[in-house]
Amino acid sequence: MNLEILDYAFMQRALLAAVLVGITAPAVGIYLVQRRQALLGDGIGHVAMTGVGLGFLLSWSPVWMATAVSVVGAILMELIRWYGKTRGDIALAMLFYGGMAGGVMFINLAPGGSNANLTSYLFGSLSTVSEEDVTAICLLAAFVVLVTVGLRRQLFAVSQDEDFARVTGLPVRALNLLTAVTAAVTVTVAMRVVGLLLVSALMVVPVAAAQQLSRSFAATFAIAVAIGVSVTIGGTVTSYYQDVPPGATIVLLTIGMFILLTALATPLARRRVRAAAQAAAREAGDPAECAIPATRTPTGKVGV
Repeated sequence: MNLEILDYAFMQRALLAAVLVGITAPAVGIYLVQRRQALLGDGIGHVAMTGVGLGFLLSWSPVWMATAVSVVGAILMELIRWYGKTRGDIALAMLFYGGMAGGVMFINLAPGGSNANLTSYLFGSLSTVSEEDVTAICLLAAFVVLVTVGLRRQLFAVSQDEDFARVTGLPVRALNLLTAVTAAVTVTVAMRVVGLLLVSALMVVPVAAAQQLSRSFAATFAIAVAIGVSVTIGGTVTSYYQDVPPGATIVLLTIGMFILLTALATPLARRRVRAAAQAAAREAGDPAECAIPATRTPTGKVGV
């Protein structure tokens, strides 16, 4: 990489923000994937648009205003999940679309505001990451890392089995709320680099890619964060040199990484199956060559 990119202050800020996004998005995403709430980040992103619009309307920091509105929206989503029952999906839909509509309305009511002001927040922008944005992103990212790493055992237990976690004495509802709030903070951390409409992909796809290589939670966590940092830096640099949107570039690189790791993991999985079969044969007292690997019949069913 040509180091002249570091001569520009806006690129220094963009790269720092990209690294923080690459760390925080998968760190939260691994719990959302475990909870089967992969699209929660997408919903929060819609609600955050209202915060961005309010920031412009009230002449406050859009990042901090989006954080406040996102946190409120995330708490409402959890309450709807608990009490919504059959009407929950309708309430969530109104919350998501209301958030989008509110953002468009408020930003158009702001002095000199227009829909064009939303573009950098919806899809990310390198040149608009200010020093104030970097300060806010650093503080919010520190909160996310403290929660996702410091409470990893408790969050993992709740994500795996809420009933078991409740029996063991964990405050399940408080931890669920904390997860939702942390996801909301992560969305606002990422919106300046990836954009509100694409941030959910960076929270989920690196985790899915890491799961192709490991089933251990700790290893999956580490690999997902490594993938997140790699693609955010790679996408940011590519965006600078090729003049392409950073958010779209980062997401496409993430999907490409998932496809690559899936292709590499397939033969590894087959080797594990053969090794397990041979180990089982040895434990049963049979020669290793008796462990005949499974094959597929012409009908597609598994046979021997």
